[in-house]
Amino acid sequence: MSVNIGRILGIPIRIHWTLWLVFVLIAWSLATPGGYLSLTYPGLDSTTYWSIGIVSALLLFVSVLLHELSHSYIAKKNGLPIARITLFFFGGVSEMTEEPKDAGLEVLMAAAGPLTSFAIAGVMGTLWLLFMLVSAPVAILAILGYGALINAVLGVFNLIPAFPLDGGRVLRGSLWKRSRNLLGATGSATRVSEGLSTLMIGVGLLLVVFTGNIVNGLWILFLGWFIRSGAETSLKQTRMTDILSRVSVSDIMTKQLLTVSPDITVQALVTDYFLTHPHGGYPVVQNDKVVGLVTMDSVRTIPGDKRDLELVSQAMVPYEKTITVTPTVSAADALKRMAQKGVGRVLVMDQDKLLGIVSRGDIMRTLKTRQELGL
Repeated sequence: MSVNIGRILGIPIRIHWTLWLVFVLIAWSLATPGGYLSLTYPGLDSTTYWSIGIVSALLLFVSVLLHELSHSYIAKKNGLPIARITLFFFGGVSEMTEEPKDAGLEVLMAAAGPLTSFAIAGVMGTLWLLFMLVSAPVAILAILGYGALINAVLGVFNLIPAFPLDGGRVLRGSLWKRSRNLLGATGSATRVSEGLSTLMIGVGLLLVVFTGNIVNGLWILFLGWFIRSGAETSLKQTRMTDILSRVSVSDIMTKQLLTVSPDITVQALVTDYFLTHPHGGYPVVQNDKVVGLVTMDSVRTIPGDKRDLELVSQAMVPYEKTITVTPTVSAADALKRMAQKGVGRVLVMDQDKLLGIVSRGDIMRTLKTRQELGL
């Protein structure tokens, strides 16, 4: 569950519910007796510690947002669409609807995040030093000092060569540029990630079991699990894209099409098509011309008691709003377009001629078959 809080650079910014948990944990770890603030700046009252802790936690998440925006800026500048930025438990993620097709661009995009964090650390460190020279209030020094420190740590941490961290993408991009093989580079980067994640999980367990350092141990353990999960997901996605990029839409589309007249009732459509045949959508054709696409989702917009009265023309998606592809488009690109537009099928057209229809289910069955056959 996440909440949209606005847009920056035209990109929706969302906050996942886990971020609130982390916000409380960070403020608590900074402000409580024996925490960072009381050890670094002793002698302050509880209210001051909590005020500094809350502001510092907010500052951290602003820094994470700027870190992610730097990735998104480079992506958008190079024509890669960004669906959204989500801030969550482990920081943030810029959700791209497609991967970079160039190794150099992947390295540039990945490196932008840590460089931004180091730049923020440098600015805040410089401000901390200047305010030290003029004997500024301790609260200001504490906030600036923590901001400089945490951004430096954020930059270093993200340079760890493991997915889904920026360092993992830099590693994959470098290997990809050298070998010109994205799948092989992803496999090598994933093995590095798995090794590092195993080490982190082991260290986390040792801290919990043998030293009693439960908080730090659990953080390291969860980060290790997060890295392993991200690496495995990245490898699966790359393998999927590699397989589907070698399959054209014309190879898997349904060619023997059942078409629907726009002049029949929605109830007739349900009875004669959806309840009789296994398809989830049908092209709507009038005078040998495609005028739309009708699906189960569009039928559901018509109340049951009105389906005997409403026509298919009133329920269908007009052709102008229908997603179409040419027969030479790869299955990977077709699946990407479906995901971008939130649809389950696309029409395959050759100019004004309807050649077939391909659904998400068709693509996933093809993927499963090829994976099982090792193709």
